[in-house]
Amino acid sequence: MGEKRKRIIKTIKINVDNCNGCRACEMICSAFHASPKYSSNAPERARIRVTTDPMRDLYIPVYAGEYTAAECRGRNKYIIDGKEYDECGLCRSACPSRTLFHEPDSGLPLKCDMCEDDPAQEKPLCVQWCLNDALIYEEREEQVEEDVKQEDVEIGLESMINKYGLEKIMDTVARISVSKKV
Repeated sequence: MGEKRKRIIKTIKINVDNCNGCRACEMICSAFHASPKYSSNAPERARIRVTTDPMRDLYIPVYAGEYTAAECRGRNKYIIDGKEYDECGLCRSACPSRTLFHEPDSGLPLKCDMCEDDPAQEKPLCVQWCLNDALIYEEREEQVEEDVKQEDVEIGLESMINKYGLEKIMDTVARISVSKKV
């Protein structure tokens, strides 16, 4: 087991009561992650999505989390203010059973990177552009295990190669590395 150390954990707290469904968060996220930056606006590339229930006038922003290689077993329902919601609509994972949080061209999973790119942002752009304070950026310190082991990285890559093929993974890595150098 590795040594424990302190690390800053960055999260976005979501206040559903303040969201009016404007989708500014989706627009700025997709523009920020376009290649080259701000060259296009394609919400399907955004790392945040606003799920809606127009009949109940409810909007729920959900930002992309970790990739899960398997479909979850639970299809639980959640009750919020007396209204019932499907668990998938509130899930942050990119998973095999739905297309949410997958890159539309390659099908590779998307994950929120808190806009930690060049130039560095003080807080994620979705939070900065949210006019109703539905998205609140928070940092906290936690004790965590020392860095990721190389074998864990290899297992993750092998899983993605098995699912998407080596050529698609290499093309995506090449495209991403070019956009990071710009």
